[in-house]
Amino acid sequence: MSWWTWRSFQSQSIGPEATNPSPAIQSPADLNQVPIQQNVQVYWLKSVGDRFELTPATASVSAAGQPDALLKAALEEMLKGQPNSTDLTSTIPAGTQLRQVSIQDDGVHVDLSQDFTTGGGSASMTGRLGQLIYTATTLDPKAAVWILVEGKPLEVLGGEGLMVDQPMTRESFEQNFNS
Repeated sequence: MSWWTWRSFQSQSIGPEATNPSPAIQSPADLNQVPIQQNVQVYWLKSVGDRFELTPATASVSAAGQPDALLKAALEEMLKGQPNSTDLTSTIPAGTQLRQVSIQDDGVHVDLSQDFTTGGGSASMTGRLGQLIYTATTLDPKAAVWILVEGKPLEVLGGEGLMVDQPMTRESFEQNFNS
């Protein structure tokens, strides 16, 4: 975990607020509390024929130097549902809130509001699941993602009963949902 934190900090594009830290900042550890502009990949959907394709887009977010904070900012950007391109979209329902995100030894844990499970058919559900998994693994593409809704593990998504195995990875998503 410490390597990831160090690499994340080293690869950040440091903005003016980090180059001239306030006098209260006494150590490099304190820099982890200063919000700085950083680029992350947020995943959107692009319509390709009769299906959606997951497409990354770079988003500039303000977050403290900790991976949890950076990942939270990336997920919140995705939940805004406003991609920076007109040919990209989101199937995540408006109003979906990020309740909590944490990076733990067994993967990324994401807790969303109940809104995540509402509306849309199986293509919409698959798209939003893909957006969440890929954006949640933007810092580590091989990470496992544990999805919770209102604090409870998500087992079935939507009225059509899309089964969600826990944890999900990019690889398991591709195997189970990409035809």
